[in-house]
Parts: sequence; C-alpha cells; structure tokens
Amino acid sequence: MNPLPTDQLLAIDRQHVWHPYAAMPNPLPTFPVKSAQGVHIELEDGRTLVDGMSSWWTCIHGYNHPRLNQAAQDQIGRMSHVMFGGLTHQPAVQLAQRLVDLTPPPLQQVFFCDSGSVAVEVAMKMAIQYWYNLGKPEKHRFLTVRGGYHGDTFDAMSVCDPVTGMHHLFNQVLRQQYFANIPQIPFWGVWNDTDIQSFEQLLVENHGKIAAAIFEPVVQGAGGMRFYSPDYVRRARELCDQYGVLLILDEIATGFGRTGQMFACEHARVAPDILCIGKALSGGFMSLAATLTTPHISQVFSQGDAGVFMHGPTFMANPLACAVALENLALLDSYDWRSKIQQMEAQLKAELAPCRESPLVREVRVLGGIGVVELREPVDMAVMQSRCVDHGVWLRPFGKLLYTMPPYVIEPRELSCITQAMVALTR
Repeated sequence: MNPLPTDQLLAIDRQHVWHPYAAMPNPLPTFPVKSAQGVHIELEDGRTLVDGMSSWWTCIHGYNHPRLNQAAQDQIGRMSHVMFGGLTHQPAVQLAQRLVDLTPPPLQQVFFCDSGSVAVEVAMKMAIQYWYNLGKPEKHRFLTVRGGYHGDTFDAMSVCDPVTGMHHLFNQVLRQQYFANIPQIPFWGVWNDTDIQSFEQLLVENHGKIAAAIFEPVVQGAGGMRFYSPDYVRRARELCDQYGVLLILDEIATGFGRTGQMFACEHARVAPDILCIGKALSGGFMSLAATLTTPHISQVFSQGDAGVFMHGPTFMANPLACAVALENLALLDSYDWRSKIQQMEAQLKAELAPCRESPLVREVRVLGGIGVVELREPVDMAVMQSRCVDHGVWLRPFGKLLYTMPPYVIEPRELSCITQAMVALTR
C-alpha cells in the first residue's frame, strides 16, 4: 500500500467514505491517523493526541501493544480463519473456558459473535426460541428501560430508547417493546423500591408476553452515560424470577473492569440468564463479542422443533480474534487493574470537579474509568471535535455529553491532559 498525500486522502474520504453517524455528501470533519502507540494517536499532520475514548471503549491496554501484536502474529502463522461449523480450534475453546471462569458461575455456555449488536441479537433470539421450545411462543416481546442503548441492528434498535436512542426514525417498523422509566436513584444513592415500580408494573401486566428483560447494568452507555443504583439490578433479577421472565444483561460497554468490577452486575451481586459481552474483549484489536448463557437454557434447545439454535455467523469464533482476546485477558490479569481503575476514578473526580462551576454544565459524574460532563445544551459536534483536537486530546462528544473512557494504562499526567481539556471546553 502506497500512502496517499493527506489532501488527496481527505478528498477521497469526503467523496466516497461514509463514516458512522455521519451524512453524505456533507460529512463531519475527519482527522487522518498515521499511527497509534500506547495512549497516543498520531495524526498525518504531525500532531499527537492523548486518547480519551479507547476507540469506543475497546483499547483498554492502548494501541500497538507488543503482547497483543505478538499473539496476532503467532496465530497468523497457524491460521487466520477457519469456519466454526463442524470445526473447532484451540483459541476458541481456551477463550470459552476463560470467559466461563471470569463470568458469574451460572453462565457456562459461550456463543461467539461478530460484534456487540450481534451479541444482543443472539441473546434476544435465544430468549425467544427458548420459550418457543417450552411451548410458549406468545412470550416473544422484551422489557427494557428508557435511556438504554444496545446497538444499531434491528432487534437491538427495538430495545434502545425510542426517543433518545438515535433510532426514532425507525419506530414504525421496529417491533414494539415495553419500556420502563429510566432509573433515577444514582449509583451511590439510598435505595427506594419506587424507582423500579414501572418495571414491576409492566411485568405484572405483561409477563405472559415477555421473553426477557434486557438492559445495561449500573451504567447506561451511549443512551446517556447515566450511573444508577445496583439495587435496581438486584430487584430486577428478583422480579424476573418472580414473574417467569429471563434476564439479559448487556455488558458490552461495562465488561472487563470499566466500572471497577470485572462485570458491572457484580456491583449488584447477581447473575443474568444471558450475558452479552464485546468491545474490550479483544482489547480493541479486532471485532469480537460473545453471548453467554446457562445450562438450564441451553439444554432446552435440543427439545424444540429445530433441535438446534438457529444462528451461525460466518466469522464466528475467528481464530485470530480469539487468540488476541486470550492474550488481552492474560494481560489484564498481569497487573492490579482494580487499583488502577480506583486511581483513575479518584483523579477524574478531583480534576473534573471545576466543571461544576460552569453555567454551561448541568452535572459531572464519575464511576470507575468513566468521566462524564453533562452540558445543558447539545454540543455542536463539528466545532467541539475540532476544539478537542486543538487541546491535544481525542474525545468524541455526543448530544449534551462530553465524556472520557480512557485506556487503563494511561498515566496520571496523560489523564490530566484529558481532564484539563474537558474543563477548558466547558468554559
């Protein structure tokens, strides 16, 4: 590959490349990246940015990590891909065992997926077929909470917030689901059962039609970056058991330590019937996700008409992605990541506190390795993105939110670059 001059690259990009959450033919500005190392992104024009996004929350160990690179190179020498239908291989089997060891004990079966959205689709499809196999095909709808986000594919869109979830244009064609009110009690708040009253009421009235409840535990991600009480998750688990509804937890954004626990559901000390994971699973190296479930659920599938679970992604359990994911989890095991997240949380709380003095700011909130500054008005994306770059950091604001989820390996001085920029951007 012969590199293009920057002006030519940008011209072709602007004319032909459709970026995420952007329009053609008038896309938002893009910044050509030359390379990335550790927590730094080097642009083609020579500027270096401190990465505050972990590339949409995936690169927890930063970029170009030698151990992940070596794992990929070693696996390429054996095979980069082989179909998973009728075949298996060392990276997938060992990764499945590692995920079973890491997740709550009831979760014993691992279905590998291509991406987070697909993991959610698989979970929802799994719940529907489970009840069908038990002779209850009428249980095919889902209960979720407003303010959530689960991906951009169709069933995933149907359980995203119908107003703020970016998919209101599709409301007329999406399957209609049940939406409980947004949890209001914050992560550190005193629990009151009134916070889950609408969730319970929807179960009371509709449990005969509901296959599963699905939501993001403790942290609502792209739907609003809200942190809510672990007791909500605990009570939801109890209510699902009481009314005969499965519980799906979407930990695609929160899994692998981001909130200070390996999985956010551990704050509530509960286990779901089905768990969705992705993003940080491969350390941002390649797209990889998984849907985990229990023996109780998986054993039902041999009893149904199909006799199998009717799903099979082409690149399911890609050996290269699985090998890198294994090394990524080994890397996470190699240091005290909990202490690192605690230190990051303390620094974010201290250094983002001055944002509260700005009349532009509605709220500042921090949990684990997540720092959020909620503004009173939506940001001008094109302007704010360029201002972030001018301050030497890479952040990706959206809506009213200026936030950071940096790599775990970030040093305090580098994190200060991000927090100082966030404070300056709210002046």
